[in-house]
Amino acid sequence: MAKHLFGIICTHHGTAANNRAETEGNITTLQKILWNGAVHTTVSAEAIRWALRYVWQRKGLPTNRRWQDDLNRHTWEDPEFKRGAEEFIDDDVLGFMSAKAATAEASETQGEQRRGRARGTADVRRARLEVTRAVSLTPWSGDITFNAASINATPSAALQGEFPVPYGTEVHATRYQYGFALTPADLARPERALQVVDGLVELGEVAGNHARFLFDFSPESVVFRWTDDFAPRILYAFRDDGNAVRAPALLERVRSGDIAADELIVGGALSATPDGEELRSRGAKVFAGVKEAAAEVKRILRDFLASPG
Repeated sequence: MAKHLFGIICTHHGTAANNRAETEGNITTLQKILWNGAVHTTVSAEAIRWALRYVWQRKGLPTNRRWQDDLNRHTWEDPEFKRGAEEFIDDDVLGFMSAKAATAEASETQGEQRRGRARGTADVRRARLEVTRAVSLTPWSGDITFNAASINATPSAALQGEFPVPYGTEVHATRYQYGFALTPADLARPERALQVVDGLVELGEVAGNHARFLFDFSPESVVFRWTDDFAPRILYAFRDDGNAVRAPALLERVRSGDIAADELIVGGALSATPDGEELRSRGAKVFAGVKEAAAEVKRILRDFLASPG
């Protein structure tokens, strides 16, 4: 039976701002959703995936899509995806879709079915690593900072005359939590699961704009689950009780038997809470450090990859 690696990550506390470069008037906005009856800020799964690919690129791993800072755009090693997922870690783990418009009109029969639309083609590989949207642990209270760009700071500012250009920024002092799922056997090269774990643990900047804001997206706490269960059952389990980050929903599922405690590997700040202590007492592997927990997961993965069949 296939084994699955699920996980939830809680980031460090920081001030999130300007994470998508969109504005309302002269206010740079944060993305928001209604979560448990209150407005929370959020960061897209696409932004997390982008940052993960960039980590791999900087580590020297073969990626098909590469970010070029000097060009401010991506370049491609294999834009037609002809070399397959075997060669590039991002094509293997994150998947791809290349859609092409039709070069000829549809046939008469197809035209009746498709109302005359020409047929296109798509080359698709489903992402093996699934990532949830990140959601803030605390509601957004509406904080906005007001600033002023210096005179002639940019060409657009220069057009405003010899005066500072005011602008506002929505900010949120919070942590974010998000989850992920991966079935190593589904990868073209299953050993890349090790690099997925490393990449998530080493994730730094996610989103951001013009380097104005630095928010550490690396885990302050992490929970891994190595299981043959098809369902994660641990997503969005973190809660901020005002004094520490806890995981009461995770504990309830362990107590009820929905999650076996010995499937869990816990690392980081959660280990020092009563929740971490109870998880340890019930059989979970609990480590003070995030990197220690990641090393244990990688040991489990290596044993799994080395086992016959």
